[in-house]
Amino acid sequence: MAIEDKCSLCNEPAVIRGSENGTRLCGSHLVLDLEGRVQKNIAEHCMVSSGDHIALALSGGKDSTALLLFLHHLQPAWHGVKITAITVDEGISGYREETVMAAKNLTEHLGVSHHIHSFSDYFGDDLDTLLKGHEQRACTICGVLRRRVLTEAARKIGATKLATGHNRDDEAQSVLMNVLRGDLARLVQDSSSGSPGSFLPRIKPLLTITEREVVTYLFVRNYCTDLPECPYTVSALRLEIREMLEELESWCPGARDALIRSRDGMRRYASSLARSGALQVCRECGEPCSGEICQVCKILASLRH
Repeated sequence: MAIEDKCSLCNEPAVIRGSENGTRLCGSHLVLDLEGRVQKNIAEHCMVSSGDHIALALSGGKDSTALLLFLHHLQPAWHGVKITAITVDEGISGYREETVMAAKNLTEHLGVSHHIHSFSDYFGDDLDTLLKGHEQRACTICGVLRRRVLTEAARKIGATKLATGHNRDDEAQSVLMNVLRGDLARLVQDSSSGSPGSFLPRIKPLLTITEREVVTYLFVRNYCTDLPECPYTVSALRLEIREMLEELESWCPGARDALIRSRDGMRRYASSLARSGALQVCRECGEPCSGEICQVCKILASLRH
């Protein structure tokens, strides 16, 4: 075996090369490295406190699977912290059945409490029915409605935090999407702190980890499952943004992290200007929002016409 194929910390075969410093890691050292980085990210941003009840958004896909594995591993070190997995079944024929089953199998294997909530229970119909005639807006509609279900489901169990599996690549893609859309409000919105009586604080423990590292971690730990792709992603803007960002990163290394740093700087500036601003309440459903009507009610109204 050539020296470049070996782990930089031992003589075992390397499974990944670090994109930033070129360090090669074997499976065991990769697991230790990622678990340490997740733990550091959580500690530095005070994501978890003693007695927290964390509602973990578990889709059954790779990112949320990795998130549950990381938090389940770290849970014994946290005093009185409880984790409950929440899966949203949007009702996507030929796709959601397998991912929901993957989520159920994982939580049963780990012994984690698990709740499944459907779009039909909250909005009267599944996503496939709601999207008839609006398929080109699938990802936007699904994302807004899914966030509402997650928030309400987390409140029902008395959760104090809502954890999602967004990784470093996901976050950079979201920044670029919001820039290209000119959506300044969403770009500077920060839901990590929450707001008493309104928004539940959201935490993203995997933000220092790339998608490639997540996939390799699952492969090393034998949790890499072959699942179907959502049929609505073929028209998703995020796919194009993902390819664009990969190109940017190839000829301008660090572009992904620069986007996130720029967004964070804008958030700090916007926060300093709006500390005295009060949240409004949606006149239709009573949920907190930035205008008279929240995005969920706007989308539901548009689907009825």
